[in-house]
Amino acid sequence: MRASLRPVSLSLHAALFCAALAGAGAAAAPYEALLRDRNFQEAERQANAALAAAPRDPQAMAAKIDAILALGLEQRIEEAVALGEACVAAHPRDSGCQEGLGNALGAKAINAGIFSAMGYAGKIRDAFRKAVELDPANVSARFSLLQYYLVAPGIVGGGADKARSLAQDSLKASPEAAQLMQARLAIDEKDLSKAERLARAVEVAADSKLGDERRDTLNNIGFRYTMDKRYADGERVFRELQAAYPRHEAGVYGLGRVRQEQGRQAEAVPFFEQAAGIYPGAAVYYRLGQSLQVTGAKQKAAAAYEKALAATPALSKKQREDAQDQLKSLKQ
Repeated sequence: MRASLRPVSLSLHAALFCAALAGAGAAAAPYEALLRDRNFQEAERQANAALAAAPRDPQAMAAKIDAILALGLEQRIEEAVALGEACVAAHPRDSGCQEGLGNALGAKAINAGIFSAMGYAGKIRDAFRKAVELDPANVSARFSLLQYYLVAPGIVGGGADKARSLAQDSLKASPEAAQLMQARLAIDEKDLSKAERLARAVEVAADSKLGDERRDTLNNIGFRYTMDKRYADGERVFRELQAAYPRHEAGVYGLGRVRQEQGRQAEAVPFFEQAAGIYPGAAVYYRLGQSLQVTGAKQKAAAAYEKALAATPALSKKQREDAQDQLKSLKQ
């Protein structure tokens, strides 16, 4: 396992990134609906109001952590970590507090860099483990822990065997969750046909936590197909997503990405515009800007990049820097 430090570190960094994204589910009602609708500012406002009246309210603390992390503001990560630590200190047996701490530490590790991530890995894994142990029905914590196991190297407690064991154990809590976990395992094993078959067979409400996990699993499959240049398969999966989750932009955004990857930029534009109409996310505007720029629509491309830079959740550092560079070149 010591053959190459660089791949190990990169894998760990990816694990923490995926786990942090998967984990935006620590908060309970009444905040869950706001967070699912991505009304993050209102979720935080309501959490702050609750905390003003009861500073140790675990649901409000977990909701505020979720909202801070979802907004993608690097300067507030330490605030989320401190809140997670306070939540666990006040309520050590609260699953949501443990999950919130794991999410916040994951975001901190990402922001700190690859080698710093090694120091946080055990704490992140242990927080997700504890969240599952305290509440076996905590679906989002289970998926965060699964993602950690799939991507993190064995030296920091990852491994496919542990992921398979978690999926098997999840049968007792939720057969649907277990099947979606098996689909994630199949993705990891690059058996996309099996992954698609498993995910499509899961019947859950679209507006539930498991519905979110099913959507994210199919979305992952669609992008894997697309990156493997299996464009017809990617197109099929994204069209199914569009039909099953019409209130979410994943399907139409994916259809735009399929065309963008094939160099069909003009055809990609209306799909990205439709996605932005559903949810004006930074990533959607960034991709829209790329396609518009290639087609020569400079003013529209610049406007899209400006919206991407202003939107929340924020772009990744790499995308943000690229958007800034492209915007500068368009305005010269």
